[in-house]
Amino acid sequence: MASTVFDSLLFRDMFGTSGMREIFCDTALIGRYLEVEAALARAEAKLGVIPQEAGARIDLAAREITIDHERLRHETEIVGYPILPLVRQLAEAAGDSGGYVHWGATTQDIMDSAVVLQLRAALDMVDQDLGELATILAALAEKHRDTVMAGRTHLQHALPVTFGYKAAIWLSMIDRHRERLAQLRPRVLVGAFAGAAGTLASVAPRGLEIQAAFCQEMGLGQPVIAWHVARDSLAEAVAFLGLVTGSLAKIATDVMLMMTNEINEVQEPFVPGRGASSTMPQKRNPISSELILAAAKLVRQHVAAMLDAMVQDFERATGPWHVEWAVLPEAFILTAGALGNARFMLSGLVVDARRMRTNLDLTHGLIVAEAVMMAAAPRLGRQRAHDLVYEACRTALESDRDLAAVLAELPEIVEALGGREQVTVHCDPASYTGHSAEMVDLLLQRRPRR
Repeated sequence: MASTVFDSLLFRDMFGTSGMREIFCDTALIGRYLEVEAALARAEAKLGVIPQEAGARIDLAAREITIDHERLRHETEIVGYPILPLVRQLAEAAGDSGGYVHWGATTQDIMDSAVVLQLRAALDMVDQDLGELATILAALAEKHRDTVMAGRTHLQHALPVTFGYKAAIWLSMIDRHRERLAQLRPRVLVGAFAGAAGTLASVAPRGLEIQAAFCQEMGLGQPVIAWHVARDSLAEAVAFLGLVTGSLAKIATDVMLMMTNEINEVQEPFVPGRGASSTMPQKRNPISSELILAAAKLVRQHVAAMLDAMVQDFERATGPWHVEWAVLPEAFILTAGALGNARFMLSGLVVDARRMRTNLDLTHGLIVAEAVMMAAAPRLGRQRAHDLVYEACRTALESDRDLAAVLAELPEIVEALGGREQVTVHCDPASYTGHSAEMVDLLLQRRPRR
């Protein structure tokens, strides 16, 4: 019976994806262990460290073996690690060649290499999701390049921006994450074959040669030195997931706030019943955004756990390593779930440009007070222009009038701006979006093409 959201029939596809779960499931993990043992046997056979026939027999056995999972589970609980019990079954399946299984290796070599193979597949999936999300955001940025809306600072109207500009900022984060992913791959995707204390003593003097051939068999980088207790690369991988989900949570927070009835500028895609309340028929809750936010909070804790697990004793740890077994799969599954929800939410995001314009006018033109001040400053001086516009804003608020109407009654402002018509022009939010549109264009032009 399921006991967590990751294997729950009810919640598993809300907090993860079937593809990412498959990468980290028991069957796949055991398969990776066998893949690593087979790669080691092939490498050693090619170098003549073990007989050619033994390498072939072990490789075949690793591909054709039927694992006794109950026996493996029982013996793993006794030993504390799954590799010795698995090696026993693989050695039995390899017959007379079984004595050459796991030659010169230690348990952590096999488990770490298997985890790296899992991470390679998982990072490929994350990269694909990020690429699809970037395409969605690029389309949003381009489509709404000139869709004017209120920019908000400290939850208050600040200056006009465009929705395309907002989407482009979201996109810039995703693009940087793809760069980070490309950069961390060589550091993370490194094989592990170093022996009991990391010195390759059991296969000296050919240890480094075997290590190179072993890593080549798996398509992984060769480590410059053992990393049994140097876990920064794996911690970096999870920290990267923390950055990704942190950015997704920022996007989700923006969307949730913009979905509030008082703002109502965007809506998550409509699906009958999605976000419904059991008692309030009118509700349309931001479910995708909520799940993204929850995933980000959980991944953040996993980042902390991985940083803690870096503190390992001497040449082989006495516990911190085990933390990774729990943290790595969950962090990747949660990230996949967050990315899936983000893709769904943003691909069908309903953008209400008319409501954005209506909200711009809520403060009766006060959002362009800076625009008027800066336009009048060359004639009046910045401080005088600031004081005049400041008093006009107070008057507009107290009398519930438009700022443009109040400014039109101030001869100094009218003269400084070049007439009443120019007062109206400078009070139009659409005329004061700065370089928003140009920034969108620059980002879209300069994005790396993958």
